[in-house]
Amino acid sequence: MKSNRAILVTLCITSFLVPYMGSSLNLALPQIGEAFSLDAKKLGWVNSAFLIATAILQVPFAKIADLVGRKKVFLCGVGIFGIFSVACAFANSFALLLTLRAFSGLGGAMVFGTNMAILSEVYEPSKRGRAMGILTSTVYMALAIGPFLGGILTHYLGWHSVFWIPGIILILQAFTVPFFIRDEWVVSAGGHFDKRGALIYGVSLFCLIFGFSELPNWNAVGLAVVGLLGLLIFYNFEKRNADPMFQVSLFGGNKVFTLASLSAFCSYAATAAIAFMISLYLQFVRGFEARTAGLVLVSSAVVQSLFALYAGKLADKYRPSKIAMLGMAFNALGLLGLTFVNAQTPIYLIILMLLFLGVGFGLFASPNTKVIMGSVERRSLGQASATIGTMRLTGQAFSMGIAMMAISLFVGDNTITAEYFDSFTLSMRLTFAIFAFLCILGTYASSVYSKKQ
Repeated sequence: MKSNRAILVTLCITSFLVPYMGSSLNLALPQIGEAFSLDAKKLGWVNSAFLIATAILQVPFAKIADLVGRKKVFLCGVGIFGIFSVACAFANSFALLLTLRAFSGLGGAMVFGTNMAILSEVYEPSKRGRAMGILTSTVYMALAIGPFLGGILTHYLGWHSVFWIPGIILILQAFTVPFFIRDEWVVSAGGHFDKRGALIYGVSLFCLIFGFSELPNWNAVGLAVVGLLGLLIFYNFEKRNADPMFQVSLFGGNKVFTLASLSAFCSYAATAAIAFMISLYLQFVRGFEARTAGLVLVSSAVVQSLFALYAGKLADKYRPSKIAMLGMAFNALGLLGLTFVNAQTPIYLIILMLLFLGVGFGLFASPNTKVIMGSVERRSLGQASATIGTMRLTGQAFSMGIAMMAISLFVGDNTITAEYFDSFTLSMRLTFAIFAFLCILGTYASSVYSKKQ
């Protein structure tokens, strides 16, 4: 039991610092934009570069972890993420910053491709929901603290501090991982890594996400179509492979796994860019300082953290799919409310909608994760963990893509000034309307897999 707790604490530290950096970075984006003379659309790539790299590499690294050991891959991921995060603080050009963010995504892929698999190995199913609830609550605690600390650090120390502080902590943590995670899990010793499948998967997913993020340009449409066709080719290729990089049969023959994964994708695609849009709205349209905007965004994340912890316990006692469905419904209500926001909307109403979203995502995440991890055999835990991470990060990348597409439609390549405040507000409202539709779709998927459990 003590060993399990030590492992949980180690996983929680990493699960705190990685999303903390992302949430605090949202408050530093205006300063980064001033430093490198960036418009709102280009600012979105500071987050998207990390998300795309992590989404593309997560499934391949989950397979590598099955071959060489999950602890080894997790440890390397912590170190790599920490090193390149510190390096981001010294970037002297926008191109270099994006490159370093992409390399940080490599480390993120190694972490996210193994953390849930390790947790599922050390906790039996009857106690897994509570452990996942604690881990998920830690993530939301980071999301709560991130905007607050990020706003303060950005205000007093500049945007560089958002990178180097958590980066140094992660580098130090890399040295402590072997002392707390002593076991190793190699579930496919003697197997081989499907390089061809990994290449098809990586190129296809990159084309899909990158193309989607550049819509509505016609070249982007073509790139997105190429990505979709590539993923179909990957599915058929892996289906015939005796030792595939990813068990695509999980989607074909496991309806609970498939629908729960779809629901997870919809949830992350509908929520990840909310902080990005609200942060820009509060600072550009409403004229708030970064630290004040951070305090507004804290409200949602605090509620997420509290409800995620409670939802994990509920998932061990009651049907987790029902709890996840309820959470998705709360998300839909919160986003529908945000579609009516304008330059005169009282701040307390915005906070109220953010609280709805906090309740919704807090109730959804850990129960849905338990459904996914509980729907597969032990040998497929790594694949399931990678699927959760891929749904999360691909969803987050799509979320940013939707936001950047809306900004491109209404604001274009212009810097957000007083002349473009109304245009930006329209782009934000369109973004939240699309997100609300995704949550309604996710609620339906949750209701369907609930009946199949």
